[in-house]
Amino acid sequence: MNRAADVALAGGGLLLASPVLALAALAVKLEDGGPVLYRQTRVGRDGADFQLLKLRTMVVGAETLGAGLAVNRGDPRITRVGRLLRKLSLDELPQLWNVVCGEMSVIGPRPTLRYQVEQYDERQRRRLDVKPGVTGWAQVNGRASLPWAERIELDVWYVEHRSPLLDLKILARTPFALFSGTYKGETGGWHTMP
Repeated sequence: MNRAADVALAGGGLLLASPVLALAALAVKLEDGGPVLYRQTRVGRDGADFQLLKLRTMVVGAETLGAGLAVNRGDPRITRVGRLLRKLSLDELPQLWNVVCGEMSVIGPRPTLRYQVEQYDERQRRRLDVKPGVTGWAQVNGRASLPWAERIELDVWYVEHRSPLLDLKILARTPFALFSGTYKGETGGWHTMP
């Protein structure tokens, strides 16, 4: 049932967002001629790696410049178009394709990098018991303003208490978190790279 809901929501979301995605892709391409999509290896359910998709918001090769994988507020590697895409969370829309492909779910803990997973303790590894999500409990509870350990704890709480009702609550709260500016910041696991 969850898989059917994921495919329906993600497929419908991609269909509705396709004009916006097309315009965003054109803007990314026109700015510097580089690739439109950025792929990064993230850790999914049961510790399996997958290629997370995002619209590219940083200069080509950003991971080898400046702060490497870390992204700070006002990072000069973020392009002009990238700033707008990040502010509106449009850079995350390609992850709906990750959902359609079964690598992610609409709702779940945000996927993190391998080096972050290697720092998990036994309890924190519970995050890997479910598919990572486009949005989740930590995102709608102040992700950008929370310390890393607290975000992980919120994700573990979600894994231990997940239900259709909780998922509906997260879906309902996501737009408010997006527009209030608390959904994502430019530091931490959410914005580690382009």
